[in-house]
Amino acid sequence: MAKVEAEIEKLLDTLTGANPTLLSYANRKIETLDADRQSLAKQIADLSAEAVSPESIIRISGYLNDWGDVEFDDRRQVVDGMISLIRASGDYVDIEWKI
Repeated sequence: MAKVEAEIEKLLDTLTGANPTLLSYANRKIETLDADRQSLAKQIADLSAEAVSPESIIRISGYLNDWGDVEFDDRRQVVDGMISLIRASGDYVDIEWKI
């Protein structure tokens, strides 16, 4: 993301006194780079949201060690912390794990 932002800054710095053709090219390039930057920001946010903190891992481990006595809401929180997506059909179950 820093590389994309640096490229945008570099383009902006070169626009002083630019002719209309160069300005048009730079605008298209900046739009493309900005779309890339927004995509990267979303990916970073998604990865941050999916990250499991060390505290959560300790808490989850405690629940897993005593799963038979864990309350339903606590079990749900464990599953939310460990699984990002479940796809199921009559033939299969596919689980995408966060860890």
